[in-house]
Amino acid sequence: MDAYAYLLEQLRCDDFHRLRAYTAQSHSKFTTWLVVVARRLCLDRMRQRYGRRHGAEERSHEAHGARRRLVDLLAEELNASELADPTDENPERQLRANELNRALLSALMGLEPRDRLLLKLRFADGLAAREIGRVMGFTTPFHVYRRLNTLLRELRTALARRGVQDSEP
Repeated sequence: MDAYAYLLEQLRCDDFHRLRAYTAQSHSKFTTWLVVVARRLCLDRMRQRYGRRHGAEERSHEAHGARRRLVDLLAEELNASELADPTDENPERQLRANELNRALLSALMGLEPRDRLLLKLRFADGLAAREIGRVMGFTTPFHVYRRLNTLLRELRTALARRGVQDSEP
């Protein structure tokens, strides 16, 4: 899904310049051209994120795989403004955070155990949709995303019923 979002973003940038660059030719179709552009953009994204693979040796392949796993585990982009300030001991903020946590826990307890497991695998354990699908028996990753969206919508509704309007502590 990240690659798909990246692809759409790149196709949209600069007033759709990549799409406007397409020129119709008798020996090729637009869909074929679009597949090639999408593949190249995804490859660029992978290289940007994980670096290029050097050499065809097995050792190089293993090193690249290790680097890729390390980036996936550790290189989440963080927004500094989203990080909590450990020195901020505002009692009102702490009270609000505790109330939000209790409301969320209550809403989560209203879900089926299978749904709580799905949320835990995705958000607490950080598993990809493909892995979750394999573990939980979903047909495709898209079924995982569809179920996650439904659950998040249900949680928002349950929290709104409890009077939670926003998540800012």
